Amino acid sequence: MKTFLRGAVAMATALSLAAVTACGGTGSGASDPNSVTVYSADGLGTWYETQFEAFTEQTGITVNYVEGGSGEVLSRAEKERSNPQMDVLITLPPFIQRADDQKLLAPTKDADGSTDANYVALANNYFAMIRGTGVAPAPQTWNDLLDPRFAQKLQYSTPGQAGDGTAMLLLLQHVMGEQQGLDYLGALQANNVGPPASTGKLGPKVAKGELSVANSDVQMALAAIAADKAAYEVFFPAGADGVRTTVALPYFMGQAASAPHAANAGKLIDFLMSVPVQQTLAEQVYGTSPRADVNATGPQAAAITKALDGVTIWEPDWTAVNARFDALIDAYNQATGQ
Repeated sequence: MKTFLRGAVAMATALSLAAVTACGGTGSGASDPNSVTVYSADGLGTWYETQFEAFTEQTGITVNYVEGGSGEVLSRAEKERSNPQMDVLITLPPFIQRADDQKLLAPTKDADGSTDANYVALANNYFAMIRGTGVAPAPQTWNDLLDPRFAQKLQYSTPGQAGDGTAMLLLLQHVMGEQQGLDYLGALQANNVGPPASTGKLGPKVAKGELSVANSDVQMALAAIAADKAAYEVFFPAGADGVRTTVALPYFMGQAASAPHAANAGKLIDFLMSVPVQQTLAEQVYGTSPRADVNATGPQAAAITKALDGVTIWEPDWTAVNARFDALIDAYNQATGQ
């Protein structure tokens, strides 16, 4: 099982949208037996809106949706352990692996119907950077981002809290070397605005010109460019060897171990992993399906292929990353003075 999302969702008849807060809280439909509550990393909002409405029409089960950064939704589930509200968790690695380690997930069926793991890849995605279309000269390498002209015009989501931010840390260590990657991020602090918990907040800042460069991912960025005419473009900074590299960053989905509505959760997972629904990922939100029997076609799929052309895709061992997660983040905080 392998291997995507982000963005705010408008309120719909079958979709109850709640904001994640630092103190957590209860899902609005937790007491309704004919509902299911989803906690998800931000990114696939518009896809969720359409698919959750279709799910409700098909089953009569309403979907209560809570959105936040990858670490935020996991933290909320942790705080609610004694009073579970979440039925389904969707988040990026290594946060899904952390949820599994903490026994927050139950066995979840893969696309082939097997239950050999407690989470399943929902959609493929890849780490990316974005730069404003008016930024000249456009940065091309990681080293370019150290230029003083980007002082207080660059921002990336926080490693340890956001999936994309964690991926950026891992990628830099992969490309430069473990200590060299930390040293680079220490140097980058001179230009960094500060630590946001969610990647989804950065794109609009680049589009408005408040930032010149930020981190993102292929799906979220391409979807925003298409839907909102966002004034930025995707790029993959080259390392010292001239090679452009990205991280495979799938969206993973799992059923909560103590789901208040376990049967409804299973039905929603089956629905989202079904061929007809998986086939809508590329067209609706610039995602691709992890199912081998679903092939993305059309202009959106072509845009994804074009964005990744010539880019080396690295797939980390997320289980190993999770095992050293605390040490990884501690080293990052020390290197950057966070």
